[in-house]
Amino acid sequence: MPLRLDSTDADFEARFTDLVEARRGSDEDVSRDVAAIIADVKARGDVAVAQYTARFDGFDPAAMDVRIAKEHCCMALDGLDAELREALELAAARIRAFHEKQRPEDSETTDEAGVRMGSRWSAVETAGLYVPGGRAAYPSSVLMNAIPAMVAGVERIAMVTPTPDGEINPLVLAAAEIAGVQEIYRIGGAQAVAALAFGTDTIPRADVITGPGNAWVAEAKRQLYGTVGIDMVAGPSEIVVIADGEADPHWISADLLSQAEHDPTSQSILFTDDESLAEAVATGVARQLRNLPTAKTAGKSWEDNGAIILVRTLDQAVELSNRLAPEHLELAVRDPDMLFENVRHAGSVFLGRTTPEAVGDYVGGPNHVLPTGRRARFSSGLSVLDFMKRTSFLGCDDDALAAIGPAAVALAEAEGLPAHAKSVAMRLSRR
Repeated sequence: MPLRLDSTDADFEARFTDLVEARRGSDEDVSRDVAAIIADVKARGDVAVAQYTARFDGFDPAAMDVRIAKEHCCMALDGLDAELREALELAAARIRAFHEKQRPEDSETTDEAGVRMGSRWSAVETAGLYVPGGRAAYPSSVLMNAIPAMVAGVERIAMVTPTPDGEINPLVLAAAEIAGVQEIYRIGGAQAVAALAFGTDTIPRADVITGPGNAWVAEAKRQLYGTVGIDMVAGPSEIVVIADGEADPHWISADLLSQAEHDPTSQSILFTDDESLAEAVATGVARQLRNLPTAKTAGKSWEDNGAIILVRTLDQAVELSNRLAPEHLELAVRDPDMLFENVRHAGSVFLGRTTPEAVGDYVGGPNHVLPTGRRARFSSGLSVLDFMKRTSFLGCDDDALAAIGPAAVALAEAEGLPAHAKSVAMRLSRR
């Protein structure tokens, strides 16, 4: 049974704290295995990548090209059902339009002392995109990762995706073609992340790696951060739904299952101030699971990690949700903006009863690569900025240096750094 909590119970705080602090994910400690894979790929490059690909994906890369030819992407796009192609193109257009508004502007100013200063933005040269391909293939992830990189102006985009038995979902290829990805490699797992981080004879070295993956992928990104930039260390998916008594329990049940079906370690939580709705949703989830093709996964997720929490007020629900800092937050209430004002921690928020989280996974526009595991307290979803860097600049003429230089000399001397002081003082002495 999923967890049932009532905020009026004497032990509520302790039990809710346990829920907040619980860590989901693989029970297996993958850190040592990932470290070994990374070291091997760094030492042996393509040879190591090929061996791990044969071991984990069941095919020999030597028997086929590791890089997927562009004509395969074109064929996949041309072979799509017209309705599905239109859906992908609509999603791409909306994602592009949203992210184009994120492009930062360069800045420059000259202050009262005559010092010229500012910032200039530029894209990274090479971005590595990881697209899952194991438990499921996600063309939407191609669009969500590739389009922000394109908008940022990244010169080279290399996409990696696992291809069990050497086969790749044509939808992934079609999405890559729509997004404009020119390089796709049929490798995945920690070995693919390591290959992008260090570069091999086949795989380009990336400046930043983005995209979701399994526990091995997440751990590889964590270990390689610093060698390469990353978007985030993503964990199991999660959703919090805050619903009032007027919400449709069938809709809410489907919303909860929409995340539960991702993985057995996913988490779906309902907060409501209406006991009747809580009971109806519990019944609704059980009923929908009977006919859901992904019931085995979704049922396990709901049983192990799901929760229905009865609260005194919806304001209290927001307070509790902030402690969870969920990846996705649905406000299925009459006036979502009133609650939204008090939301401090969430990866993405979905406003109103007719805005299910699933629409954001595909065609909403904002990115669906979001922080999980309470990381929304300090991080944000994938954006154009993940593929860009800011360079500040400073310029002083003689008068400007005369105005601020003596203070720099004084501070350098106070810190015991005489060479710092001298480098400024020598220029001041010419006047």
